[in-house]
Amino acid sequence: MRNHTRFSAHAGLAAVGQEWQALGIWAVVEQQVHIHQKVLRYRPTDKLLDAFITILAGGGGVVEVNARLRPDCALQRAFGRSACADQSTISDTLNACTPANIGEMRAALQQLVRQRGRAYRHDYAAAWQVLEVDLSGWSTGPSAEGATKGYFPRQKNRRGRQMGRVLASRYDEIIFEQLYPGSQQLEKSLPDLVTQAEAVLGLSPAQRVRSVVRVDGGGGTETDLNWLLERDYAVLAKSHNWKRATKLAASVSNWHTDPSDPQRQAGWVSEPHAYARPTRQIALRWPHPKQPDTYQYALLVSNLPADALAQLAPPPVSGQDDVAELWRTIRAYDQRGGGVETSFRGSKDGLQINHRNKRRFEAQAMLLLLAQLAYNLLTWLRSTLGPPTPAHPALGVKRLLRDVLAIPGCITCTRAGQVRRIKLNAACAWAATLRDALAGQLAQHGLSLHLGQI
Repeated sequence: MRNHTRFSAHAGLAAVGQEWQALGIWAVVEQQVHIHQKVLRYRPTDKLLDAFITILAGGGGVVEVNARLRPDCALQRAFGRSACADQSTISDTLNACTPANIGEMRAALQQLVRQRGRAYRHDYAAAWQVLEVDLSGWSTGPSAEGATKGYFPRQKNRRGRQMGRVLASRYDEIIFEQLYPGSQQLEKSLPDLVTQAEAVLGLSPAQRVRSVVRVDGGGGTETDLNWLLERDYAVLAKSHNWKRATKLAASVSNWHTDPSDPQRQAGWVSEPHAYARPTRQIALRWPHPKQPDTYQYALLVSNLPADALAQLAPPPVSGQDDVAELWRTIRAYDQRGGGVETSFRGSKDGLQINHRNKRRFEAQAMLLLLAQLAYNLLTWLRSTLGPPTPAHPALGVKRLLRDVLAIPGCITCTRAGQVRRIKLNAACAWAATLRDALAGQLAQHGLSLHLGQI
């Protein structure tokens, strides 16, 4: 026989992999990243590719390469691999990464964001760009490089590292990521993260004027907010200074109860703190859980123009214009929960980045960047699948891995290892959608994608 057919538990991923191969996605990484390591059987970038495929196949630790990818020869062929490296040699390659290699990988990711990303092609004249900046804890063993005590929610006295991220929330694309020691705080890293994101997106002064930076209290220090304002960003942030929030709340003349949360009240600060640019400030208060008849306070700082607020906020709240603007501003800030915070959950719960811990700092940084590439590719795949419908609602990262990439099927390859036919299990809910999205493009490269009974 000239061809041979094999079953794959990830035929959906194989189809997507063929599309990415045709687009030259991994070729960009191969051109940019040069890890100096002796080549016995596989190149360093081949082993990075094996780790990358395993992430998309739902693998947690690097050790799962042996259980998920090595037995699935058809899936290997779909990504241009003739065989799979052992997990131990993949770990050796990760450990051989240097700071220069991390810079090379970032250059590759920047090139891909500029080639494929929608955030880079954003129309600033028509709409405001929204960039969200945050850190998230990544707990590790105490012997890992850069593992220090820091803020790790619900993990008292844990050690680990911090992930810094800039997300273009309109498009759910990660623009830039950086690994930090566990003691790093957003107030120290925000200027660096925003500057790096500016370089990736190539932001001009005119584009910065049409960009909103949204941050929580970790990046709401006076120094950080003044830095953003002086660079002409529109800012929507929570103040880091809780004492200032308590003090300024005393100047609120009218408190308004949140229509969606009776425990929360808000009001305009009549004597706002002076920042580098004029801002409007909102005091929020809610009952203290342990001290009756007292409140806890927070302060929102905003210089959003009316058209930016109209684009970011939900439909106007009924009532007076000033009160409606108050709640639209608060709603616009609350959307962080569906932006950068949701993206961190997608990386942790979907791509399982917390399950891949390496002792060497650069090895961990490389795994973080591989996960960033996976996240953005899944975001672009989601847009390829079409707008959400009642039958097929919008998918997060976890469901894309579970419901789309994990569609089982049969893959037919030539003796030379070229994929010629992929049959997806028609009983899977997303099989027809994936077929409709990719079949035309894959047919141009001589590959047949269709449905069948498996």
